[in-house]
Amino acid sequence: MADILPFKAPNNNSAKKASTLCRQGHHKWVIVTSQKFDVKQGRLVTVSECRRCGKRKVAAL
Repeated sequence: MADILPFKAPNNNSAKKASTLCRQGHHKWVIVTSQKFDVKQGRLVTVSECRRCGKRKVAAL
């Protein structure tokens, strides 16, 4: 007879929390430092990216 291994169910609390918060508009914005200049606008911009869902927003300086 084979030994039966107990498996723990995966914990999805962090994934559910992130998607719920971002869907409600509560993003966790972090400034992306690799992109500082926008070629189309021809000026400096601040690119922010959400740590949880990856959505980006651009603000011109």
